[in-house]
Amino acid sequence: MDTLYDLIIMGCGPAGMTAGIYAKRAGLNVLMFEGSAPGGKLVKTFEIDNWPGQNHISGVDLAMQMFEHTNALEIETEFTQVTHIEAGKIKTLSTADGRTFQSKAVIIASGTVENKMNIPGEDRMTGKGVSFCAVCDGAFYRDKRVIVVGGGNSALEEAIYLTQFAKEVLIVIRRDVFRADQQVQEHVLNNPKIKVLRKHIPVEVIYSQKVTGLKVKHVDTQVEHIEVCDGIFPYIGSTPSTESVAHLKITDPSGYLIVNEKMATAIPGLYGAGDVVVKPLRQIVTAVNDGAIAAQMAFHYLKESWPTEK
Repeated sequence: MDTLYDLIIMGCGPAGMTAGIYAKRAGLNVLMFEGSAPGGKLVKTFEIDNWPGQNHISGVDLAMQMFEHTNALEIETEFTQVTHIEAGKIKTLSTADGRTFQSKAVIIASGTVENKMNIPGEDRMTGKGVSFCAVCDGAFYRDKRVIVVGGGNSALEEAIYLTQFAKEVLIVIRRDVFRADQQVQEHVLNNPKIKVLRKHIPVEVIYSQKVTGLKVKHVDTQVEHIEVCDGIFPYIGSTPSTESVAHLKITDPSGYLIVNEKMATAIPGLYGAGDVVVKPLRQIVTAVNDGAIAAQMAFHYLKESWPTEK
């Protein structure tokens, strides 16, 4: 705790890294935290085709380009999880490895964690046939049958990715219609390797030493049956990573950070950015927008609140 940072950023996803770049260029002493790999959900995204200036780029490549930019600016990065934040003019952050850090301002860009199906067998078979990352594990299912659970953009995009390896991909959705964008739906429906099971929900992972199937139930008739498969990929939404500030009462009932147009929370010097905040659209472009605004607003906050310092 020898160093009092101008700004600490929680998360090295697109929002966090953009905030770091803007803050460093503004002359701030910046520290970034990342609990896993730089890039956040970018590293779990096979292909991106809506990033301006790039017709096609892989999520991993874009993540590495962003992280290389932060490295070029010599932004300090700690690879550990922030577990608790104490508010005040000086913010104190505690980490999972038992250390504490202090900063004048904090940007929370910690993103979200994928929701589980919460059914029997899921936890036991995670890593043995249940996976939350098709990009990470898709190659293990070459010429096999896999199931994707979910009807949003992420689920359908990952289903398309899995067709590179699997002989068949079955998408299981609760409703009779998808929630994904129309273009993504068309790609799915026109792919001969993809089948869709509508109005069904997962109820149990079937396994011996590894996954052998998924028991599903029709939402209307309540009739259950087993879909034979080798792998299961749940994509059923996410939960914001805001446990570190739950005690500060700055989140909505779902746990997302409540911020204003300046990305500021109700606590002076504490900002949010990216998927972790309340917003109508969670995309890479909206995340980097948030990060840039949060960093600039933090810079102005420091000028006003620490006038002898900045």
